[in-house]
Amino acid sequence: MKTKLLLFALLLTFCAGISAQQPSLTSTTVKGILLDSLTQEGELYATIRIVKKGVPAKVLKMAVTDVKGKFQERLKLPAGTYTLSLSSIGKKMVVRDFVVKAGVKEVDLGTLYSAEATNELKGVEIVAQKPLVKADIDKIEYNVQDDPDSQTNTVLEMLRKVPLVTVDGEDNIKVNGSSSFKIHVNGKPDNMMSNNPVDVLKSMPANTIKHIEVITNPGAKYDAEGIGGILNIVTIGRGFEGYTATFSGNGSNSGGGGSAYATIKKNKLTLSGRYGFNLSDQPKSHNSGLQENFDAGTEINNQNTNKSNGSFQNGSLEGSYEIDTLQLISVGFGLYGGSNDNTSEGLCTMRAANSLTQEVLYAYRSHGENSGSWYSIRGNLDYQRTSSKNKDRLFTLSYRINTSPSTSDSKYGYTDRTAADDWKEYLETVLLNQRSDGKENSAEHTFQADYTTPVAKIHTLETGVKYIIRNNHSDNNRYDDKDVYDVYRSSHYKHLNDILAAYVGYGLKIKKFSGKAGLRFERTMQDVKYADKPERNFSANFNDLVPSASFGFKITDTSNVRAGYDMRIWRPSIWYLNPYLNDTYPSSISQGNPDLVSEKSHAINVSYSNFTRNFNLNLSLRYAFNNNGIERVTSLVDDRTIAGLKNPTGKEVLYATYQNIGKGSSAGLSAHVNWNASPKTRIYVNLSTDYQQLKSPAQQLENSGWDFFVYGGAQQTLPLDIRISLNIMYQSPNVTLQGKGSEYFGYNLSLNKSFLKEKRLTLSAFAGNFFQKNYTYRNTTEGVGFRTHSESNYTSRRFGMSISYRIGELKASVKKAARSISNDDVKGGGGSGGGGGE
Repeated sequence: MKTKLLLFALLLTFCAGISAQQPSLTSTTVKGILLDSLTQEGELYATIRIVKKGVPAKVLKMAVTDVKGKFQERLKLPAGTYTLSLSSIGKKMVVRDFVVKAGVKEVDLGTLYSAEATNELKGVEIVAQKPLVKADIDKIEYNVQDDPDSQTNTVLEMLRKVPLVTVDGEDNIKVNGSSSFKIHVNGKPDNMMSNNPVDVLKSMPANTIKHIEVITNPGAKYDAEGIGGILNIVTIGRGFEGYTATFSGNGSNSGGGGSAYATIKKNKLTLSGRYGFNLSDQPKSHNSGLQENFDAGTEINNQNTNKSNGSFQNGSLEGSYEIDTLQLISVGFGLYGGSNDNTSEGLCTMRAANSLTQEVLYAYRSHGENSGSWYSIRGNLDYQRTSSKNKDRLFTLSYRINTSPSTSDSKYGYTDRTAADDWKEYLETVLLNQRSDGKENSAEHTFQADYTTPVAKIHTLETGVKYIIRNNHSDNNRYDDKDVYDVYRSSHYKHLNDILAAYVGYGLKIKKFSGKAGLRFERTMQDVKYADKPERNFSANFNDLVPSASFGFKITDTSNVRAGYDMRIWRPSIWYLNPYLNDTYPSSISQGNPDLVSEKSHAINVSYSNFTRNFNLNLSLRYAFNNNGIERVTSLVDDRTIAGLKNPTGKEVLYATYQNIGKGSSAGLSAHVNWNASPKTRIYVNLSTDYQQLKSPAQQLENSGWDFFVYGGAQQTLPLDIRISLNIMYQSPNVTLQGKGSEYFGYNLSLNKSFLKEKRLTLSAFAGNFFQKNYTYRNTTEGVGFRTHSESNYTSRRFGMSISYRIGELKASVKKAARSISNDDVKGGGGSGGGGGE
């Protein structure tokens, strides 16, 4: 508590240092638009200053550009010559003279362009800050590139600041209060990123990201998967041309790495590539667990230590060729993946809980070695045709191939076995030295066609068809301590999944009102085959109609309200379906469930946004419910009831699997506040709270409660252009169907400064949780006849440095296909789902 009070006092201290008549007037409107010369995007909220030419000290009018960079100011001035200037952070000031004449009601300055500042002038004060958040009818956008913390943080850490997103102390991510969401990169999905978001995002440096979009109301053009929504991560360099390259390196107490990005254009051909590599070496962590079996009057205590290290790499190569002004071809290749090694030591003890002496019924030590790899490799080809009569009428053909191979190899052994007489047979039966080799892969081919056309200026129609051919397979081979193949514990499994989809959408925009509505049809065709157990083969087909609608009203140029409804489905991936029986820990057995079906969720949301030059506010209310949610269910059972378990003993064990039993609803509020207290000071808060009701009538389970998350901080620009940031986070215990997790409190401090011409060299340093060496995460699970408590203790203190250097010059924007394939239809489970091959 003293640490928390000290940190809050530090934050408060940090923030406390912030803070004649004219004859013959002519009524005139001066207007124009300010664009970024590199990206061709509007310079939102640039400061406008109008003075009499030759009299710069007397300001006659001040304003800001709107979210598209446009300005239109009404003036009442005497005839004469005036000067208009526009300024924004890191850009050269744009200055234009204009003449006010009697009887002339409008002066159009046309399109103006801003450029990066090439030098720094003493005594010049920045007069505006770019807002980090923008809102549209169906999405929220967080500008990572303009946040100084991006120089030191990973993408996962930056997500804590993004509205409608929460990342708790265990790095569990939720979007709109749901852990079911999809991740896209530059508008294209990446299955491995969606299946292993924590591993990938924790390894990616944030200084490679331009902005992150939270698509809260995915329309009909998107696949129906992803209950919480879609995170679209847009990398730096997408859409740029010319010649430029950036090289970065970082190091910390848990690892280090480097990255490079380059873009080059020659005539109509444009190529851009990026590659990053990170190594991690995590300090040893400690875990403990207590399992209470009430009916049997026993308790099992587990003490474990783990040590891990690994590597991560990601890269992409994008290219586009303009056949002519109306035809464009885009190609791409991408890679995410890594490997890891883990060693563990454990001590397991069962005692008679009701005995005065707490007699030891059995005890043993375990040791394990695990290694694995996981990758996602994709390629895409897009052709776009623009109508010669209307530039907004587009036809796109796309093809995408994606493969996600993973491997897992493990060895487990047991020593120092002791047992009471009636438990000796049990230990001899279940404590078998063993090793396993696992291989899994998901390979898919996707074909898609899209057509979009405006109708009578205020209407937009879009339609499209899509076909996905997806082949999943999982092979898990088990061997005993003599390296003899164990046919009973091995599993060979194939999941063939074809999806046919079609959609139609309609958009309307009348003055301040805009709306979107759509309907999507999806047919899922599944065949599940077991190489060694053909009697379990089965097929299943599903037909789903998925409606969606969203509406927005622009109250002023800087504020709007939005409302929407969407229905989403969540198909189980191979990690949830895999029936591989994981009995590595004999008292706790788990497996996937191949009989799962897609869960469906309905959601209604209302939000309000107000984004001005100095103050940004976004408030969102959301209510969601589903009646067949996929839940991980743990129960205490006689091990003879577990199908496929070799050599059952008749003892009671914990058995975990997945079932469509969840009946849940949640109501929540999300808020994002950003205050530019001065041109050099920014204060922000990102919070969410929701109330959940979770039920499983079939299992007689029910739980409810509040979840609360807050992430806040401040950023200050000091003399010599040194930027400092302080961030604080709190997460309340999360509610699950069978228990709750642990609360979390954390903080971090960072410094960064840029050097050389055009700030090409940037140095950064950071430190987090420096008052606490370790953090303990606690979790409780309850069921009929049992209760478990677990604790994980790991190093939370972190510190490090990073450096980046940029060469070359960007000149204009690169054209890319406006539509491409987005496969966001599979529920990702990560490597832990179902225990498959773990």
